[in-house]
Amino acid sequence: MQLKPRHFAIILLLLATAALHFYAAFYVVEIKPDLLFTLNGLGYLGLLGAYFLPIPFFQGRHKLVWRVLFGYVILTIVAWAFITLLRFINHTEVSDLDRMTGYAAKTVEVILLGFLWSDKP
Repeated sequence: MQLKPRHFAIILLLLATAALHFYAAFYVVEIKPDLLFTLNGLGYLGLLGAYFLPIPFFQGRHKLVWRVLFGYVILTIVAWAFITLLRFINHTEVSDLDRMTGYAAKTVEVILLGFLWSDKP
């Protein structure tokens, strides 16, 4: 695969959102480390590898990997929105750091969706 500028953007955005989830897992939440944030970050790193590394199994299924990655990003956004709504309904106190980390991650993920869409197989 010949890397184009949009591929470098996708790589950087995936690394950024994985880093934000690891940051949330180890520094933001009260129970450290948080398993869901850690698994989410690892999922992003795994899908990054499946999307770009020259592994024949994944390269032969590039369209499927793209769909899984695109769906994973959407699922993460929807899950965050659902959790945020539940916190609001239950009047759960959320720190400003937690809130800003979530907004930053979702901003990166929405931009990532745009770049992934432009790379649609």
